[in-house]
Formats: sequence, C-alpha cells, structure tokens
Amino acid sequence: MSEVWLVRHGQTEWSRDGRHTSVTDLPLLPEGEEAARGLAPRLAGTVFDLVLTSPRQRARETARLAGFADAEVEPDLVEWAYGEHEGVTTEEIRRTVPGWTVWHGDVPGGETAEAVGARLDRVVARCRAVDGRVLLFSHGHALRVLAARWLGLPASEGRLLRLDPATVSVLGAERDEPVVLRWNA
Repeated sequence: MSEVWLVRHGQTEWSRDGRHTSVTDLPLLPEGEEAARGLAPRLAGTVFDLVLTSPRQRARETARLAGFADAEVEPDLVEWAYGEHEGVTTEEIRRTVPGWTVWHGDVPGGETAEAVGARLDRVVARCRAVDGRVLLFSHGHALRVLAARWLGLPASEGRLLRLDPATVSVLGAERDEPVVLRWNA
C-alpha cells in the first residue's frame, strides 16, 4: 500500500479569520508564504512518486514554495464547496442555525459530506494505485475527508481530525490496514 503525505496550504486571510473558503481564490498571507517555505526542508530528501495539488492558488503556491512547482493539478483536491456559506464563519452561521457544522449541517448551494467523500474517493484510489509515496497539497476540510475515506470511515468522520495550515500528515498502512502514521505535524 502506498504512503500518502498530506500538506494543507499556508495561511490566507480567510483561513486566519475562520471563514469558509472554497471557490474564493485567495493568496497566501506573508506568514503563510513563510510557513510554506518552511515545509521545503521537511520534505526535501523524500522521494515522491506522484505529487498532486488542488488548482486553487493557495495550494499551488504552497507546493511551489515547498519545492514542488511541478505538482500536477488535480481538480478533485479542491476544498469542500460551501455554497452560500462561502466567506462566512461557523459562528455567523450558528446565529441562524444553532449547532451547525459543515460535517452534518445543510450547506445550501454547496456539497454534502457524502459528495465531498465521493470526489475524494477518486483521489484515494489514485493514491492507492501508486507503489510508493504520494504528496498532496490541498485544503483543511478536503484533506480531513480524504483521511477519513483512506481509513474506510464516512466522510463526516473527518470532523475528528483537526488540521492546521502548512502542516504535514502521513497516511499509510500497518499489516495491510490503512492507518494514520503522522498527523498535523
């Protein structure tokens, strides 16, 4: 079974402020750029057989600054489509929908957890077809869903896996069972 390294993009204005960001293509903040550059020595020296990135500039720029400017764009790695919640914080949503979460709540005009999971299942299948290491640059909710699907869990169980900007996580196997090898490092 392959080993899959996950990198969440560096910080943007909206990720800093807790705003749901999918289709809004924001640049990295200066501190996000610095954190992305800091990934380069952590990833250097590791051979990756496949490197993929979300098409969003925040993920592509993180890949470039981390030393992977030639990462292949994979459309399925885009962030959860938040629909009418784009640019809105959870706190703001909960003013009208108490207890709302993206994991179990309605996302008007956006994707359900199951739809995101189905999309990321294609990425998981692509990763499992590689006999070696895969490196993915993507987004917080998308990578959490991908990890849940890697483990054979429903997409909504990504809620259990907090993921900070510009971090590295690694999925793999132990005795042929999918596991988390490292998380949010």
